[in-house]
Amino acid sequence: MPKDLSDPRMDETRAPVLRLRKPETTDGAEIWELIKRCKPLDENSMYCNLVQADHFRDTCVVAELDGDIVGWISGHMIPSKEEIFVWQVAVGPRARGLGLGKKMLLELIERDACDGATHLKTTITEDNDASWGLFKSFAREVGGALDDTPHFESDEHFNGAHDTEHMVTITLPEGAEGASDKAQEAPMLESAA
Repeated sequence: MPKDLSDPRMDETRAPVLRLRKPETTDGAEIWELIKRCKPLDENSMYCNLVQADHFRDTCVVAELDGDIVGWISGHMIPSKEEIFVWQVAVGPRARGLGLGKKMLLELIERDACDGATHLKTTITEDNDASWGLFKSFAREVGGALDDTPHFESDEHFNGAHDTEHMVTITLPEGAEGASDKAQEAPMLESAA
């Protein structure tokens, strides 16, 4: 059967379009499926991802590649602090190698909900080389200092069932939001509210 050339997904000469946006509640199931494919990320319930997409949409990022969700950041502003906490960064196999994790982080700090944030925080286990690489690269991009310290201890907090999570703190210099201008220059990137 011949390809339907009217379907833009079937046009192999067209550059893929990457779009960054806030999640919708209807994205919850697809976000949950993405996280399941992104080992070693902890799988939460689908309901958790649905609530994140609904209640925390202003501090979460969905990345679509030609309409399919291929990236996700969940985060929230820490109550009573000028700090954004990034809970999870997921990049699906199809979108790896595009620098998507950093593009989503840069998009996140541009959000109105993150205005005034002086630090970005996340937790990373000692052996998660991909996450360390991403956040070190992000810190360099925005010109911020990166510090870490053990925070959620394996024995004390996880009853020995999970590795110690290090609290990573990245100082966001004033005007760090402008660092995303470079990421926005990529011809295949669209950003939407």
